[in-house]
Amino acid sequence: MIEETSLRAETELILNGFSCIGGIDEVGRGALAGPVTAAVTAFPPDIDERLISEITDSKLLTPKKREKLSEEIWKISVICSVGSCSSEEIDEYGIVAATRKAMLRAIADSIRQPDFLLVDAMDLTEAKIPFRSIIKGDRKSRSIAAASIVAKVSRDAEMSTISKLYSGYGFERNKGYGTSAHMEALFEKGPSPIHRKSFAPVSKAMGIFS
Repeated sequence: MIEETSLRAETELILNGFSCIGGIDEVGRGALAGPVTAAVTAFPPDIDERLISEITDSKLLTPKKREKLSEEIWKISVICSVGSCSSEEIDEYGIVAATRKAMLRAIADSIRQPDFLLVDAMDLTEAKIPFRSIIKGDRKSRSIAAASIVAKVSRDAEMSTISKLYSGYGFERNKGYGTSAHMEALFEKGPSPIHRKSFAPVSKAMGIFS
C-alpha cells in the first residue's frame, strides 16, 4: 500500500522552529539522453492542506494533471525553483554528482533560501542547510512531491523542445528514457549530441558508429 503524501514532516519541523521548509527532488536520473533536472519547492507554513491535497509523486500522475498541478505549485509556493545538469556534465561528473549539482543549482537560484530541506534520498551536506534525506520522499512529503512535479514538467518541456533539434529518437515521447523505440533509433542512427556517452547503451552504440 502506497503511503499518502502529507505535510507531517513539514509540520514537525515548523513546531521545532523552522519556518521555510524546502522539498527537493530530481527527474531524469535514469534517462539515456538529456539533462537531470531538480526542483525545490516550499509552501507557506500556514498553508491550507486542502489546497495541495492532490499533490503526490509525479510518476503517479498523468501529464495533463502534472501540468495543472505544476502551475498551481508555482502560484502558491514561497519557493519554487529549477536547476539542471547537462548530459555533458553527467558524463564528466557521474550521475550522482550531477544530480547533486542540479539540486544545488535549484537552491541557489531560488528567491530565498530554505532554512531546512527535505530531500528525496540524497545527501545534500554540500548545501550547508540542515536537511533530512527521506527514502521514497516523493510519496511521503507533499513538499518533495511538489518538487518532483515541477521538475518533471520542466524537464519534459525541455525534452519536447530538444526533440525538434534531434528528430528520430522520439524524445518528445520517451523524454530520453530507454524505450524499445528509442533503443532501436539509437542503434540505427547513432547517439545524438545530448546522449549520455558514459551510459552503457550509448557507449555501446558509439562503438558501432566509431
